[in-house]
Amino acid sequence: MSRVIVIGGGAAGMMAAIAAAQKGHQVLLLEKNEKLGKKIYITGKGRCNVTNACDTGELFDNVTSNPRFLYSAVYGFDNAAVQEFFEKRGCRLKVERGNRVFPVSDHSSDIIRTLSKELERLGVETRLKTPVEEILTRKLPDDRCEVSGVRLCSGKELLADAVILCSGGLSYPATGSTGDGYRMAQKLGHTLIPCEPSLVPFTVAEDWCAELQGLALKNVSAALFLGKKKVYEGFGEMLFTHFGVSGPLILSASSYYRTGNAKGGKKKAEAVLKLDLKPALSEEQLDRRLLRDFEEAKNRQFRNAVDGLFPVRLTPVMIALSGIDPEKRVHDITKQERQGFAARIKDVKLHVTGTRGFNEAIITRGGVSVREVNPSTMESKLVSGFYLAGELLDLDALTGGFNLQIAWSTGHLAGESVP
Repeated sequence: MSRVIVIGGGAAGMMAAIAAAQKGHQVLLLEKNEKLGKKIYITGKGRCNVTNACDTGELFDNVTSNPRFLYSAVYGFDNAAVQEFFEKRGCRLKVERGNRVFPVSDHSSDIIRTLSKELERLGVETRLKTPVEEILTRKLPDDRCEVSGVRLCSGKELLADAVILCSGGLSYPATGSTGDGYRMAQKLGHTLIPCEPSLVPFTVAEDWCAELQGLALKNVSAALFLGKKKVYEGFGEMLFTHFGVSGPLILSASSYYRTGNAKGGKKKAEAVLKLDLKPALSEEQLDRRLLRDFEEAKNRQFRNAVDGLFPVRLTPVMIALSGIDPEKRVHDITKQERQGFAARIKDVKLHVTGTRGFNEAIITRGGVSVREVNPSTMESKLVSGFYLAGELLDLDALTGGFNLQIAWSTGHLAGESVP
């Protein structure tokens, strides 16, 4: 039986502690917050999107950083296993649109409670309000390095045969994700891939977005271009805000915001988000619809002839973007103007100036390089007995429960890999 210390009481940390305890190890879980699962509590707008019920291949398609690294972890504890874990322990789940899995109760607290009860049942010792300062190691005769324990911020040292680091990234720092784990891993020689906020709203240059604050659009498509390269295209729901745009479609696009940008201090490629407000229609089909609408309203002013095309608040903005005089009579609008309006509806450009940062980011992109971690065990290739899991690693995915699946899978593999 090994003495195992798990640092971090989030999704990956609790699952790692459970998996290690199931193997009969003596497990101590250290959490710097006053309670476990603080970030789980706010995920999915407080409902907790536990995982995604898609097939495994689709799951990997939704991982945007290092999907191949996850093969062993996911196949060892996949989305079906995660659902079975909670269902067997009395937490009933349901599958919603997009195969998103939630607790039937719609309360994330039920997920945390299930994990907490399992920790207690397995005899895991949990210490809250216990921040860790550093991971202690010792040199072996062959010059290798192995874990010997941890030093708490209080100065107290705790011995361990294995340490599993699951301290999260930098997103939502109010939940305790303040980058402590990065510092600890770097001190042990690990490389840190630069961190950026991901699954995060965009700020844009166009000030007309602020006029539409609070307006949600469904069934639109968006494409993100970095320079001339299209790095993302998706379909779904978006939201206009006082600073730019948000919503599920935009959050997914943000996962690719850095991809394709120039690195090494070179000038960043211009980021442009192109919205198609009528993706179900081709430009020609939309023009034919406009022609019909204009025929029925040929004696009306332009601003009064297109009110059926858009939500009420969006109509004056689209009229302004069209460049057509809103007072112009419809029968005076030229074919070129009409076709130009159709093209504009299919291609509304927003110039992305940045993101809302880690305070509003759901996850962190970047982190500890997975090249220095054994994908079959989650053990460090640099320090024996040191394991890493969860958002701390350079792993991230799109919205829909995929990031929590990464946490469950990597945490479970780390815990069960301790010899």
